[in-house]
Parts: sequence; structure tokens; C-alpha cells
Amino acid sequence: MATITEDINTALVETPTIATKNLYIESYGCAMNFSDSEIIASILSKEGYKNTSTETDADVIFLNTCAIRDNAENRIWTRLKDLKHRKKANPNLVVGVLGCMAERLKAKLIDQEKLVDIVVGPDAYKDLPNLLEKVEDGHKAVNVLLSREETYAEITPVRLNTNGINAFISIMRGCDNMCSFCVVPFTRGRERSRDAHSIVAEAKDLSERGYKEVTLLGQNVDSYKWASSENDSTTVNFAQLLEMVAKVDPTMRVRFSTSHPKDITDEVIYTIAKYENICNYIHLPIQSGSSRVLKLMNRTYDREWFIERTNKIREIIPNCGISTDIITGFCTETEEDHKETLSIMEWAQFDFSYMYFYSERPGTLAARKYEDDVPLEVKKRRLQEVIDLQHNISKKKNAAHIGKVVSVLAEGNSKKSENDLKGRSDENAMVVFPKGNAKPGDYVNVLIERTTTTSLIGKIVD
Repeated sequence: MATITEDINTALVETPTIATKNLYIESYGCAMNFSDSEIIASILSKEGYKNTSTETDADVIFLNTCAIRDNAENRIWTRLKDLKHRKKANPNLVVGVLGCMAERLKAKLIDQEKLVDIVVGPDAYKDLPNLLEKVEDGHKAVNVLLSREETYAEITPVRLNTNGINAFISIMRGCDNMCSFCVVPFTRGRERSRDAHSIVAEAKDLSERGYKEVTLLGQNVDSYKWASSENDSTTVNFAQLLEMVAKVDPTMRVRFSTSHPKDITDEVIYTIAKYENICNYIHLPIQSGSSRVLKLMNRTYDREWFIERTNKIREIIPNCGISTDIITGFCTETEEDHKETLSIMEWAQFDFSYMYFYSERPGTLAARKYEDDVPLEVKKRRLQEVIDLQHNISKKKNAAHIGKVVSVLAEGNSKKSENDLKGRSDENAMVVFPKGNAKPGDYVNVLIERTTTTSLIGKIVD
């Protein structure tokens, strides 16, 4: 399961072009969707489309969607209803639903609301120019074909809402892990890895343009494996790719997401420890602390395996930040199962968790085989207990930084004050500090003076 963020991004294109129409993109869900929006912008910029940050200026509005949970899809339905008024005021406005929700619902999106003009799945973005032409001719357009080869390796993304400091690099697409709760294999297709040389070339380009941090993206980065050609036995695994990217620029930080507990190897962990610019942070979704529930989830590891992998990470990288995903109320989950989740949280002391209650997704193995039998109020109560525990752990772990100096990459102004900068530590903790003479893109040492549940607060020191 991909890690989810609830942010919505209105995209800005930094590359000038001679434009004939304005494009407005909203990205929902995981980092992969935000990365895909940069690919979409690149494809259409060559067709004369210029991104706009103002919805009212748009000739085309695309919603790049997430289907991981009911709530994610409900937000899109609400957004489409909002767009009805704009569509009525401008009948020539083109509205498209792209990404995972498009792949899951397909033509139903066009039939149900009578608003959507284009429906495009994650593997069909190259067909967007043709689909837009069909719409101009008065037709609805759908392409949700999944591919076993498409990686968009040859497309240079247009960096959206760029701060010139952080950038995503997609290294693979799809997922072969058939977790019973997850819709991703059905919306993003089978796993395929991108040409390692194209990834390194993209990292070099970003370094030359002054970017200070790249994040390598995949549904399961640890299973990355690329073979150079049919006639060459040379292969590149994820640990080797990490090393290749780290060597591009020792001053450019390297992050990655997401790891799978069943696949993360000692080689990956040792590679992180070997290179100072590979951040000491791993997102390692556990989902449940109960081995019985994990088996029903088809996670292919148990509680003991997760503990062993976590111990190995901390043995090799003692100060590694570790975050996770947790689902409460999965099918047949008992109070004892729930207590096992709480107990492994206590044991693991995760720095941060993405926490949700189970939401049945149509078409998944769980929807076909298991009854969604945990009452909603029980799911929510268990989720609140998980949230409360994680907040206590995060607060305590953050407080342990008081009096310590951490290295921070300044990323921009703090939300609360233009006199403060914010940035992340090597272990991915958010740090806020007075600007002084620092500016976004600088590495600074910050003495931590106080903390909150979510942030470290301090001042720059030499």
C-alpha cells in the first residue's frame, strides 16, 4: 500500500512554452501521483498547453486521482460536483479524471456525472494529445489500458510547484504484491523497473540545476530490478541504484519511498549507511502488529520478521528514522489483534505513522473473500487509540532531541512566520528555526531548544 498524503497540489509549470491553451492540474494522494502530474505537464507542454495556477483561466482541468480509500474517491466526486457550475458557465471547458480512480471506475466516470470528458489511467498519459483532439471533435475519450512496459523513462518531467530544492524521480511503476486490502495492483498494473541510466541522468540534470534533494519513488522500491538488455546479463537492484544516484552529487541528499518489510535487504541498509548523502530514514509500513491479520492481508511477513528487519536497520544505522503505515479494523480483527498492533508500536517507537481505519475497496482480494465485519465505531475507536499512542511516542522522541544539533536542509518559509525557515533533518524530522542569514537550499546546523508532537524548534549554530 502506498503511503498517502491528503494534500492537494495546484501545479505550476516552470518551463516556458508557446501556449495555445491553459491547463490546470490538481494532484491528490501519494507522491507518485504528484510525480505523474509532472509527466502529464511535460507531455502536454509539447502540444502547446501551458499550466495555470488559476482555475478560472483554465481551458482544461485535470484531476489526478487516488483510489486507495473511500475518502480519497469521495473527495473527487465532491470536486466534480463543484466543477459543474464552471462547466455550465463555460461549455468548452474540458474536465478530465486521471490516475488510479480513473483506472478503477473507467467509463463509469463519464456515464455517472455527465461532466467528465476524459478518463485516463496511469499508463496512458502519452495518449492525452489524441484524447484531447477527440474531445475537441465533440466526443468523450477514455484510455485505461494498463501496460507491462511503460515507465515514461524518456520523458523529462516538468517540475511543478518547484522550490528548486526537492524533486521526485520515479524509478518504477506498478506493484506485484497482492495485499488483500489494496487496489494499487489493479489501478497501476504489474511491476516494471525503469532504465537505471535514465534515472541517473535525471538525477544529474537535477543536480546541475541546483536541486539539493531527490526522492526515488516506487510502490515497492526494494523490488526494483532492471536488466540492461536481452543480450546483456547485467542487472541493477535497488541497493546498486541507490549507490549510483548517491554518487551523482555527494552534496545532494537522496531519499526513497516506499519500502516493503518482506523485501528490504541488508545490502540496501548497508548502502544507506555507506553514503552520507543517503538520508537515514526508511518508511516501513507494518499495517498490523498481529501475525494472524498480516496473513489475511497477504503481506507475506509476520510480526517476528518485521521485528528482525527493524532490529537489523537499527543495528546498521543506529539513528535511522523509521515511519510506518497502520490500518485498524481489518476484517475479523479482534481486540487481541488490536493490542498486538499497539504493543509493536510501543516496541518499535516509530517516529511517525500514517494511520487509517480499514476501508473496503471493490475488486480487492479482501472484498471478494472476507466480510468487512468490524463495526465502524470500533474501527474509529481503535484508530483513535493508535493515533493517541503515536502522538505520545512522537512527542517523547522529539523531546529527546532537545540540546542536540541536527543538520537541516532549509526548504522554505515556515507556515506560521516568514521570519522562520523550515526544513527536514537527515532522519526526516521537520525543523523550524529563525532565518538569520540562511536561505532555502542551504544546509544549516540547528540546535534544538524545544519541540512539539510534529516538529523540532531551534536556532542556527556554527
